[in-house]
Amino acid sequence: MNYRQVILSFYLLLFAGLGVTGGYLFLDARAEYSRLEQVEESNKIRLVEVQEQLRSQEKALERLRTDPEYVEKVIRKRLGYAKPDEFIFRFEE
Repeated sequence: MNYRQVILSFYLLLFAGLGVTGGYLFLDARAEYSRLEQVEESNKIRLVEVQEQLRSQEKALERLRTDPEYVEKVIRKRLGYAKPDEFIFRFEE
């Protein structure tokens, strides 16, 4: 083998090594990209759910600010309050 063939063989091995390494890195990046797409999709779904929950809580807050009957209902239900002439019966479920 002469010097020229050795250099050519070295460059071919180097090029093949770089190609294999590049292919591995590309596949690894592609797998990471797919995983991030799945995470993004699940985050979009969760965002829609949380936005709906926020709208519901904003409606309840607005009713608490403006509707005295709703405020009374909430106080009676959550805190167990009653008017002076009323009795509250609690039953175990």
